[in-house]
Amino acid sequence: MNAGNCKGNNMAPHQQRVVTEKEELDDKLTKLKAFFGTEIFAGLGDAEMERLQRQADHMSAYSDVLGERIAAF
Repeated sequence: MNAGNCKGNNMAPHQQRVVTEKEELDDKLTKLKAFFGTEIFAGLGDAEMERLQRQADHMSAYSDVLGERIAAF
């Protein structure tokens, strides 16, 4: 379920915070993934590239969990 699909619903404040958190996380993840295609990223060392990829993987998994929570609302 897309976090945006819950907007306008009568959600409890803690539920709206989860929706907002997912939206913000997804925006950051989109920007990080876009960074992977830049010359700056290409110029990083292998270890830093790997750390950033792991960060993106964890962010994606976190977003999935938030999406599951939102779907359960």
